[in-house]
Amino acid sequence: MSWSEADIPRQDGKTVLVTGANSGLGLRTAQVLAEHGAHVIMACRSVERGKAALTTIDGAAELLELDLADLASVRKAAAEVRERTGDHLDVLVNNAGVMATPRAATADGFELQLGTNHLGHAALTWLLMPALREVPGARVVTLSSIAHRGSGLDLDDLNFERRRYRAGAAYSQSKLANLVFAVELHRRATAAGLDLVSVAAHPGMTDTELAGNSARLRASGPLGRVVTAVVDVGNKLITQSLARGTLPQLYAATAPDVRGGEYFGPTGPAEIFGAPGRAKPRAAALDPTIGRTLWGRTADLTGVSPDPA
Repeated sequence: MSWSEADIPRQDGKTVLVTGANSGLGLRTAQVLAEHGAHVIMACRSVERGKAALTTIDGAAELLELDLADLASVRKAAAEVRERTGDHLDVLVNNAGVMATPRAATADGFELQLGTNHLGHAALTWLLMPALREVPGARVVTLSSIAHRGSGLDLDDLNFERRRYRAGAAYSQSKLANLVFAVELHRRATAAGLDLVSVAAHPGMTDTELAGNSARLRASGPLGRVVTAVVDVGNKLITQSLARGTLPQLYAATAPDVRGGEYFGPTGPAEIFGAPGRAKPRAAALDPTIGRTLWGRTADLTGVSPDPA
């Protein structure tokens, strides 16, 4: 399938919330959707970086402070979105994420990658459901990764309290959780009779700040600066451009033929690069027992009531 930004339908009249919109995939998503007529709410942890990103938008956009690693911030941001939009949200793009970080905890004591990538987004989605269910055909696009095929999902030790912490395994788990959540949201929305489309997408290997940020967090001093520079150069050599890497989530957010429960990514070898199309999730992502269990664990950990129940 050949598909580009030029194929995106006009988005006039639609309100879209993009998390992690200050850089990388999130910023590109916000820029493109605003250019196509959407009103974009750019959810950013750093207000200063968000303000700088806002100046690059050619269209209607506004800034929202959101720290996914702090559930108090998630609750505040969700309430603010509902108030600003009058409970009318057409598209939620759960894009923000951290990758392969040293062991750290969120404000609520969760393992940082699980807490930021999955728990924060799940809580945000549930809290925004009153605004999403008011819009026929509203979409929730949750970003996963080819890394979801790595480690499994330990539903009895999501926060690495008993397992030895490994940064790559924690990232892989968080990205599998993203995909499991997107599919389970589709199941529950369908069962509840909601006109809501929940899908997932991944960018393959794309030139974003994630690899460099990970290297910076794990290295320090002169040697750290060298490692970071090498990672940045290597990343550019083996990845596709940011514009191409953003296409799968743009397709998921806008294409007319998208159906709930689907997964999109590059269609090249190993889904590393290429035109956007339907991607292949690992079997665990589609397992209803895993989906149901993660849904319940997520509710218990976040203290947020699942919606739909």
